[in-house]
Amino acid sequence: MKKHLVIVESPSKSKTIEKYLGKDYRVVSSKGHVCDLATSGKEGLGIDVENDFEPKYKISKEKKEVVKELKEYASKAKDIYLASDPDREGEAIAWHLARVLNLNIEDNNRIVFHEITKPAILEAMKEPRQIDMDLVKSQETRRMLDRIIGFKLSKLLQNKIQSKSAGRVQSVALKLIVDRENEIKAFKQEEYWTIHAQCKKQNKAFETDLVKVEGKKPKIKNEEEAKALLEKCNGEYVVSSISKKQKKKQPKLPFTTSTMQQEASTKLGFGAKKTMSVAQKMYEGIDLGGNMEGLITYMRSDSTRLSDIFVSDAKEFIANTYGKEYVGHVHQKNGKNTQDAHEAIRPTNINRTPESIKDHLTNDQYRLYSLIYARTLASLMKDAVYDVTSIKITNNDLEFSASGQTMTFDGYYKVYSKYEKQSDALFPTLEENEVLKNVTPISKQHFTEPPARYTEAKLIKDLEEKSIGRPSTYATIIDTLQKRGYASLDKASETSKTKVFFPSEQGILTNEKLQQYFSSVINVEYTADMEKTLDEIAEGNEDSISYMHKFYDKFAPLVEDAYEKMPKKELERVGRTCPECGGELVYRNGRFGKFISCINFPTCRYTENNEDQLPEEAKEEKICPNCGAKMVIKKGRYGQFWACSNYPECKTIESLKKKAKPEPTGEMCPECGHELVRRKSRFGTTFIGCSNYPKCHYIKKEPKKKEEEK
Repeated sequence: MKKHLVIVESPSKSKTIEKYLGKDYRVVSSKGHVCDLATSGKEGLGIDVENDFEPKYKISKEKKEVVKELKEYASKAKDIYLASDPDREGEAIAWHLARVLNLNIEDNNRIVFHEITKPAILEAMKEPRQIDMDLVKSQETRRMLDRIIGFKLSKLLQNKIQSKSAGRVQSVALKLIVDRENEIKAFKQEEYWTIHAQCKKQNKAFETDLVKVEGKKPKIKNEEEAKALLEKCNGEYVVSSISKKQKKKQPKLPFTTSTMQQEASTKLGFGAKKTMSVAQKMYEGIDLGGNMEGLITYMRSDSTRLSDIFVSDAKEFIANTYGKEYVGHVHQKNGKNTQDAHEAIRPTNINRTPESIKDHLTNDQYRLYSLIYARTLASLMKDAVYDVTSIKITNNDLEFSASGQTMTFDGYYKVYSKYEKQSDALFPTLEENEVLKNVTPISKQHFTEPPARYTEAKLIKDLEEKSIGRPSTYATIIDTLQKRGYASLDKASETSKTKVFFPSEQGILTNEKLQQYFSSVINVEYTADMEKTLDEIAEGNEDSISYMHKFYDKFAPLVEDAYEKMPKKELERVGRTCPECGGELVYRNGRFGKFISCINFPTCRYTENNEDQLPEEAKEEKICPNCGAKMVIKKGRYGQFWACSNYPECKTIESLKKKAKPEPTGEMCPECGHELVRRKSRFGTTFIGCSNYPKCHYIKKEPKKKEEEK
């Protein structure tokens, strides 16, 4: 009997869904995209620019076997459903699958779900639809723009300044980092002072700030001006007014992709890439004691909307767990560019608390799930309520003020206090016109601070607020900037735990050249407008081909002009000549850092290591023990190592690390009689073992020292 065939993106997702659908269904995975733009044709773009930007697609080399299997399954299937992810990329994957499997585009064979739970999957199967070709066109346009900008700019920069790549969104993100660094360098520190009155009554101390002098806000530039104001503090300190009011604080909205990445960064210390990886696994399904369950809704979302059913279940949970007085109402605020194709990121089941499934999760999964769960629940709870007291104190023509607050109802803090700190600030009992006796006026010196460098969370926030790219791409953008060596994420200072972005010399140079020749394209406004146009194409309100012509007519002349006018970066000379062809030796940047090569590359392929980057033990000459040729230093994914220069004829390699000699203990092995020695394990710990190893495997545990035990 033929089965219904359902094709999803992820292998782990397929197992979960097949279990939900039952024996009449076969669920298989495409493992993501099966097709991409070819790298053939003019300039390797895979796009026929002269024929209305007709894209040329090719089945990816690594997906040929996958496509072969899918065709075999399709030939035996009763019918076929395309269940790729519910976004533009997913829609494009469904379209490519329909093409390679010869399916009718007009058939209702596309199903969409936003969470991997049995009710959601069964409901989706009841409502198949046609592939949305407007969404496909939007994705295709984005892909062509990325390919044209990326290929052309990357080739130009590689040729002129040896930069590795450029991109439509990547280069704008780099511009933000470099611009911030320039602001910091141009910043001029200024001195200023503040005046305060430290008050004490009933053993309660509080501090007030000088806010007005003769009815105007004071600007105190130096110590002399501060001293002059302190001298005026010679009258009585009178409580001139006390005002009390109630303040409410709303909970934050449920997570979008961007806000989840930001909060995971600041609260959990997760990078954007790690956050998305952990969230992906929880979306696809976790084994909860024999049952695979999707724990969260789709993690690529820019909407804060929650389904009516979930809201109803959550409110019931809040009332039963915390009381009816904690039940709030739905808050929703979607930005102007929000696609709202699916819900906010939330738990699929509000009754599945983090503690109830902790034993089935990794530590990272538990921490991120707890954050998503708390954020979602808090968004549907009542506001926190505070009593706020504001006081004003006068002394001659000086006015001081202070405010304090006391929480009277915790509201959403009941579940979110772990992630959002608050503290009460209390005053002693005060009355209007009261004269305070125990008051000390003080002055404080300050200096203006330069703008802070971008943390990962702040960069993501800025990218989203400026409508640069899509939140689902931010993790990749940040990862690419670091891989290309354009920026590094390092601690702001030796004492700081916060990591911030520092642009590299190459990153600064890359941005400088892009702004010199492509400032009309590589900027915040143009990139944001491009995103708006892609949204218009997705909604069927803009023609993709017309837009591609409009873009290319502006971009192509800029590239031609840059090839003609951008000077080539001179390679740094080593000061020696190539031993093979006599050409000059120069420094180049490679995948593993700086190295030395012949200026006549690729005609002459002589290379050597950069001595400045070699460890001391690598600077001595070493001979291959197998063939007698000179050994050279190579660098692989796990670091540097010795390799024979006669490769590939001789494949001898040796580690750079010197092995520590075993230390004799004076004891004898009770099993074979050889001496026992102290060794270091591969994990860095010491142990006592037989010197006759590997013939004898005797190991003696070393007793812990008392100091270590303490």
